[in-house]
Amino acid sequence: MSGPSGSVAWSLAGPWLGVPCALTTEAVIVHDLPMARIETPWGPWEAAPLGEVVALMRGLAAPWWVAGGYAIELAVGHAYREHGDVDIALLRRDQLAVRRLLDGWDVHAAVVPQTLRPWALGEVLPEQAHDIWVREHPDGPWRFQLMLDEADEEDWVYRRDPRIRRPLAGLTVEQDGFRRVVPEVQLLYKSRGLRPKDEADFEAVLPLLSKGQRRWLDEALETEHTTHPWRERLAPDAPDAPHMPDDVRYFGGGAS
Repeated sequence: MSGPSGSVAWSLAGPWLGVPCALTTEAVIVHDLPMARIETPWGPWEAAPLGEVVALMRGLAAPWWVAGGYAIELAVGHAYREHGDVDIALLRRDQLAVRRLLDGWDVHAAVVPQTLRPWALGEVLPEQAHDIWVREHPDGPWRFQLMLDEADEEDWVYRRDPRIRRPLAGLTVEQDGFRRVVPEVQLLYKSRGLRPKDEADFEAVLPLLSKGQRRWLDEALETEHTTHPWRERLAPDAPDAPHMPDDVRYFGGGAS
């Protein structure tokens, strides 16, 4: 994950301790690998297991989905690297609902870059705040991260470049009884930093991307970055490009 609003990336780890609200016992299939406790300028991280965060989030009536590296791993279907965090995403318009769900937790938002401040129950966060850290109490380690995504009616809007969008109906897929973001969208978020783990995620999921998914990501990379090292691997004539029917073009001139 990143530090508040794009600072240094931190790894997370460890067991789930002292949950201040009831969690269900419904099984969730995840691929957890051991990780170490990590110190950050905003306090230590000991990430909750993905299954426990999913169990907690089942209490939210609004749409939410697993994001980050776990979303890629779930698409791949097996573990291939350690995970530093657990990322859960939802729409900004549902922020008050998730804050009510987390009543009793210590919840902080990155409103100003490089800083965290408490997110009060009932407070509507300013538009620049999208990164939220969650822990049981102020003296405990951080457990998971929430990300607020943008939407325009029934379209998801990429917050870094609003020219890039797609129907909300095609943003996530259901797996193991919960939803995860589709890999091409998660790779777009990962395309800016190109950390070793982002490259590993790209390599792991690339063979599974359809022709339409590859084209969507290539168009998004062209829109945001113009040139990008992944674009050559996404080209229709790339050695491992699949031979599948075309899909809808979601931006950059409308459907085609």
